[in-house]
Amino acid sequence: MVSPAISAPSPAPAGDAAPVQSSVRTALAGLIGNVLEWFDFAVFGFFSTEIGKAFFPSSSATAQQLKAFAVFAIGFGARPIGSLVLGSVGDRIGRRALLTLSIALMGGATLALGLLPTYAQVGVLAPILLVAIRLIQGFSLGGEFTGSMVYTTELAAPGRRGLLSSSTAAGTTLGFILGSGVAWVLGRTLDAAAKDDWGWRVPFLASVVLVLAGVLLRRGLRESEEGKKAIAARPPLWPSLVADWRPMVQTFGIVAMTNAAYYLIFTFGVEHRKAHPTPDQPDFQGINTIILFVVLFAKPLGGWLSDLVGRRRMMIALTLVGGGLFYFGFNKLLEGSGTDFMIGQIMLAVPLGMALGLQGAMVTEIFPLRTRVTSMSLAYSITLVLTGGIAPFIATWLIDGLHQPFGPVIYTLLYGVIGLALMWKMKETNQRSLAA
Repeated sequence: MVSPAISAPSPAPAGDAAPVQSSVRTALAGLIGNVLEWFDFAVFGFFSTEIGKAFFPSSSATAQQLKAFAVFAIGFGARPIGSLVLGSVGDRIGRRALLTLSIALMGGATLALGLLPTYAQVGVLAPILLVAIRLIQGFSLGGEFTGSMVYTTELAAPGRRGLLSSSTAAGTTLGFILGSGVAWVLGRTLDAAAKDDWGWRVPFLASVVLVLAGVLLRRGLRESEEGKKAIAARPPLWPSLVADWRPMVQTFGIVAMTNAAYYLIFTFGVEHRKAHPTPDQPDFQGINTIILFVVLFAKPLGGWLSDLVGRRRMMIALTLVGGGLFYFGFNKLLEGSGTDFMIGQIMLAVPLGMALGLQGAMVTEIFPLRTRVTSMSLAYSITLVLTGGIAPFIATWLIDGLHQPFGPVIYTLLYGVIGLALMWKMKETNQRSLAA
């Protein structure tokens, strides 16, 4: 059960009256920041070839892409630091303050990336600035994604937590769709020289629209009742983090395989095919954009079904299905025709999307209130660094460097085995009170 203040709000004290916040606004507030965050991450991944040329021009084509993906991974490396700092903001000052600060940081850094000088203009300072910007973006993402998951889950009734918190996950896919769509449009309208020169900057600069939308949507958000209790309690940080070791390890098991597989299928797969063109090269970017809509609709489906049948049961089933399909799907999109590429992505879009849709509520529910945002953010960020963030780099190194095309499959399935072992002994989380 949730606290009465959430399921049936009591009248606010005099002088503190405020209209009840609708589920739609809560969902949109959680969604918009992640649209911006993941639009940027997607665009960086999809334009890694052009970014590699602009900032690492003296390297070979493979080395350029490796370095660009390494910088992509560096952004994830800053997430644990951001999770500690911004998570503490969420636990000690409020969920609202966290969501406002994180979108401002991410928006400013993304705009700055679009204005960065290249290696040809300022020499070695260019890649240094690129890394610095990615660190700021990763720092903000360390609090944004998990902070919005906590916020939307806490404001939902127990029977709707999975569905409402899936809005956060849906925001990441919308960001990927926008990023993939922009990359597709620019690829169709600009020649290679124009993309290398200035075309890659366009989506980063255009993100100002998302920043403004996010600021407007998050103005005057209601603080969750759990957030108010956390602010009042203010427990010591480090003892709380140590005490939360078990749900932190469980978080790794819940999200590791899903995120590694997602980045390999929907970021690495596209860039790998673009970097190894064939005479009859199909439009892989366009295919990727279309299939991401399947992921988008699968996420709320996963959240909704997990409300009905249980999140632990759903995650175990989806891990088994996703792991079983990954070998076949990954091979099809890695080496097959355009049709094979589409089939490979579709095979994995539904189980991955459903899993990502329910994970926000599931991970929130396993953490106690005392430092929920900080502990959850730290666990999630470290997991993403070790799995999704480095997955494109690892796959490029294994396939192009070591000529081991089966390597990424083993890498991903190992996370699935770890996840199943950890989730098998977990209790169901759906009806757990979030007030303690």
